[in-house]
Amino acid sequence: MATARPDPQRPRRLGPARWQFPDPAGADADGIVGLGADLEPETLVHAYRQGIFPWPHHGVPTPWFSPDPRGVLAPHEVHVSRSLRQRLRRSGWTTTVDADFDQVVKACAERGHQGTWITPEMRTAYWRLRQLGWAHSVEVWDGGHMVGGLYGVQTGAVFTGESMFHLSADASKVALVDLACRFAAAGGRLIDVQIATPHLVSLGARETPRDKFLALLASSRDEDVPMGAERLPVDRLAPRAPA
Repeated sequence: MATARPDPQRPRRLGPARWQFPDPAGADADGIVGLGADLEPETLVHAYRQGIFPWPHHGVPTPWFSPDPRGVLAPHEVHVSRSLRQRLRRSGWTTTVDADFDQVVKACAERGHQGTWITPEMRTAYWRLRQLGWAHSVEVWDGGHMVGGLYGVQTGAVFTGESMFHLSADASKVALVDLACRFAAAGGRLIDVQIATPHLVSLGARETPRDKFLALLASSRDEDVPMGAERLPVDRLAPRAPA
């Protein structure tokens, strides 16, 4: 008798984590919860479900962070500037989800603003999460050429963005706008950007107290929020007003 194949958009259930992290509320002034641990899928999922993420630094055991305040972006509050709106309408680009996760991570490591922390071990760890349905990528295409994208980890109705890249102007911004649209349509409640950099603030990100972020995460991390993965035109993200 044939059995249904697992849905790659939905996370597979994992066993208990070998490592247990301290309460994020006890993080130090830099947001560090602890040092060490491994990068096994169970460890990573346990961490993200507690609002904790790894951020490797050269020469020290892996630090695990839960910053206060936390950078967040409501999917329906993404700011699209006039120039970005024109890019959406005129570029002719398309987007997909999970079409080439490994290439997105590779490009982020090579070209992203924070690419130096995406070590080979981190690439392998997030690739394994993708295979298990916990990590996702958004790709931006100019014909058959990928010009931008992002990837992150989804825990229910919260998507934690890890890194983004662009080879063409605005392509990483387009990836974020597309993620917000798809995630909101699926029932997503919050995009966690971890730290609200000026670039992300310009796109609508804001800071929120860690305790509020953790409360929202706890209430929504078990929701079923499968994003659509089909190839879609980006001009749908900047509809023209009726004449």
